[in-house]
Amino acid sequence: MFTGIVRERGRIVSFDDGKLVLDSTLQPEIGDSVSVDGICLTVTGRDNGRLSFDVMPETLARGKRFRAEVNLEPALRIGDPLGGHYVQGHVDGVGRVRGVDREGDDVRLRIEAPREILRYCIEKGSITIDGVALTITALDDDTFAVALVPHTLAVTTLGAAEPGDEVNLEADVLAKYVERLLPN
Repeated sequence: MFTGIVRERGRIVSFDDGKLVLDSTLQPEIGDSVSVDGICLTVTGRDNGRLSFDVMPETLARGKRFRAEVNLEPALRIGDPLGGHYVQGHVDGVGRVRGVDREGDDVRLRIEAPREILRYCIEKGSITIDGVALTITALDDDTFAVALVPHTLAVTTLGAAEPGDEVNLEADVLAKYVERLLPN
């Protein structure tokens, strides 16, 4: 379980045959979960500021390709503040940045998303983009928008987003449960 509050950006060292290695100042134990661009991965190695993870084919099929830098968040622990929203680290699909609009010091991202994700989106509802917990500010038939404040732009990889970039999306898990509980 995560909150979508990114703790740092990690730099990819290598990604070969399903083994991801990255530089990080995080100090998880082997076996701990870390959100890597919104994907819950298990730490399989830790050595001199480098973390290793095994990435399964299912993970590769659902998410975007890793870029040079990734958003990192250690798993939520009992007693930690819940400053974002409930994030599982289970990517639902890939979206594409359609627009990046500057509004003073802030940025508004417009994201094109698959219908199976948009069905869980509501204005002022939660969405996770590359592991970052955000609030939906606008919604239409094939896109949604989020506003990024200067802090988010500085500490996450979303500050470098460009039109055409792919992003990992996780819809609000509470919306999925509500849908499942409603009668057909």
